[in-house]
Amino acid sequence: MLRPERMSKVSVTGSRGVMSQVIETIHGLNLVHLSDYDGSWEGFDNGDPIEGAETASEKLVTVRALESTLDLSVEDANPDSGSLEDGWEDRLESIRTRVNELDDRRSEINDELRQVNERIDRVAPFAALGIDLDLLSGYDSIDVLVGEGSLEEVEAAVEAADEIRAYETFTGDGVVAIAAAPAESAGDSPIDDALVGVEFTRHDVPDTDQTPEAYVSDLESQRDELESQLEEIDAELEEIKQAEGGFLLRAEEELSVEVQQAEAPLQFATTEHAFVAEGWLPTDEYDRLVSGLNDVVGDSVEIEELVRADYNDEGYPTRTEAVEHGDSEDSSETVTKEEEERETREAVADGGSATATGAVTMVDEPPVVQDNVGPAKPFEFLLRLIDRPKYSELDPTIVLLLTFPAFYGFMLGDLGYGLLYTGVGYLLYSQFDQDIVRSLGAIGMWAGGFTMLFGILYGEVFGLHVLGEVLFSDGPPLRKGIQPAFSQFSQAWLLASVFIGLGHLTVGYIFGFINDLEHGVGEAYFENGSWALLMIGLWMWIFSVQGEGAKPAFLFETFSSEGPIPIGFSGFPVMEVFSLPEAVPGLGGLAVGVPLLIALFGFVTMVYGEVRHYGALGIIIGGLESFNVFGDVLSYLRMAAVILAKAGMAFVVNMLFFGVYVVETDSGAEWHFGTTHAPQHMLEQGTYHGYEVSEVMFSGLLHGGILMAIIGVFILVLGHVVVLLLGITSAGLQGIRLEYVEFFNRFYDGGGRKFEPFGRERLDDDN
Repeated sequence: MLRPERMSKVSVTGSRGVMSQVIETIHGLNLVHLSDYDGSWEGFDNGDPIEGAETASEKLVTVRALESTLDLSVEDANPDSGSLEDGWEDRLESIRTRVNELDDRRSEINDELRQVNERIDRVAPFAALGIDLDLLSGYDSIDVLVGEGSLEEVEAAVEAADEIRAYETFTGDGVVAIAAAPAESAGDSPIDDALVGVEFTRHDVPDTDQTPEAYVSDLESQRDELESQLEEIDAELEEIKQAEGGFLLRAEEELSVEVQQAEAPLQFATTEHAFVAEGWLPTDEYDRLVSGLNDVVGDSVEIEELVRADYNDEGYPTRTEAVEHGDSEDSSETVTKEEEERETREAVADGGSATATGAVTMVDEPPVVQDNVGPAKPFEFLLRLIDRPKYSELDPTIVLLLTFPAFYGFMLGDLGYGLLYTGVGYLLYSQFDQDIVRSLGAIGMWAGGFTMLFGILYGEVFGLHVLGEVLFSDGPPLRKGIQPAFSQFSQAWLLASVFIGLGHLTVGYIFGFINDLEHGVGEAYFENGSWALLMIGLWMWIFSVQGEGAKPAFLFETFSSEGPIPIGFSGFPVMEVFSLPEAVPGLGGLAVGVPLLIALFGFVTMVYGEVRHYGALGIIIGGLESFNVFGDVLSYLRMAAVILAKAGMAFVVNMLFFGVYVVETDSGAEWHFGTTHAPQHMLEQGTYHGYEVSEVMFSGLLHGGILMAIIGVFILVLGHVVVLLLGITSAGLQGIRLEYVEFFNRFYDGGGRKFEPFGRERLDDDN
């Protein structure tokens, strides 16, 4: 649907004694998006959580912490059926105690393991020296230092030190050991003093009398033992996960419900005796809400549909319709009288029920339920990359479904690439559970399908033209236009891009017109219709035969009966309405036809609309902005550019592998790949289907011997992978840009709230 699902604002008013029953019933129905009371009513405060909320929250935190420790998810286990049995708190405490003990022990072992690994790493340099560790420490008259640095720099520094009278160095694998006899005037660390200014990393000597090898061996034994203990702990935690996973998930579900219900009064307006709860629900569900509450609490509450309304561009109600529900009175307009609201508040504060006044006490924007058909659902993801539509806006998701995959396929158009895009899309859609990934997969399949469709029309598979020769006796109906013989198609894609842009932008202006009808037909016209008329009239004149001699010939030849795409279009007729008087300087005698008249009327009314906003300055603003209707349409030429760029890249990749020979035909030069014969062989043959083979563009790695063929295969595969990936970044991003920047700017603001009915966990999801 182009409109989000219709919503109604409802209120439920009753005494505090039935509030818990009302909350439980509404939660079970899962229909109402609760509104938050802002404290604006005199005598009414936000309610307090129901008794036990804090305890339930603490238990919920405990359960979720255990699930995190156990790495438990709904994919690992199913929640136990039925309600929690008596004594479940003791069971939860037992699980918590055991899991925490194991987790604490695991942390201790990980700390020990890290220390052991660090000690192993520290002893490695000493093993490189081949000296027993007890020989590197414990001396009174000799200073010993071990580290990593330049042996030459170390020896030079020690040699020049006055505090050292003799020294010896040992080295291995970049590790240097220095044993030095200090002079009588030396300090406590003569080697350290000598190495000041030298880049040298010192290593502390382990306190042991073992050889480095034996020391490392002992440490490795400790490491193996610690890792074995970790495996035992992980196995025990896995056993707990398998045995108690269903129970924990069930506990989380019930505690989540309990916490939600217990904290619901925080959103209500309450007094000592009564409460008022308001919220939004789909209009069609109102009767089910009334029936559900009446079955539980009967006449103890007053249920009222406050607003079933149209909304302004800020999303707030402007008027209500006649609302009929059984014996309830109809409301034909939004009630704003202070007296009626005051009476309602006083009645509720005294413990009574609100009368059917229609007074909205919690003013908020209606949440949005996007009600799209199944195939369009994945494209809601593309829309939410910007923002969710407001309730008052049209939902353009269905247009994304109809245009984005078609744009994508039009730009790439290759059966081989389309099969790969479809395959990857199906893999993402079928193998993953995340909504975002599945949406991307579905979009990929749609884009791949249109890429295959246009690939058949272009007669291409991985840039080769064999498909067109197989399926069509006279060649494919469409060409990408990079070859001289088919260069007219490149001009056709330029014009096709312009026509696509005109259609796309016109739909955008229509959507904007519908959105702005709330402000009146005149306002909607000045904001949208005038721009649409200016754009359509201008481009109709560009494609009209008026002044044909001064315009590029391909505007009228490309789609003519003799053109590459013969649909019989040779330009719009002038359809003269009147001629300007001869006295008009520079324009005397000019025929003003329907296209110019449409453009002129659109321009004048557009400028008038700007004057209404900005005063006299609007004349300048409108005049400058009028050029947008020309530039915005030209922006769609990027589609033709992508067609030619990707076709050229695929051609180069195939040319490097297969080689290309040039055939001179009546229409111009055709380039043929050397798929069956080497290009040089075709040149020696001299002809191809009766036409002269004039030259070899490239001989092809395939025909240059085994080694060159192997290199060619690598280039062929890598090249097409690059083209495939660049197709996503170019066709995909350019298509998205045309949707977001050109199309959406005509009518779309976004900023809607997601509909989150009270009754389910408010988890991160993409619905």
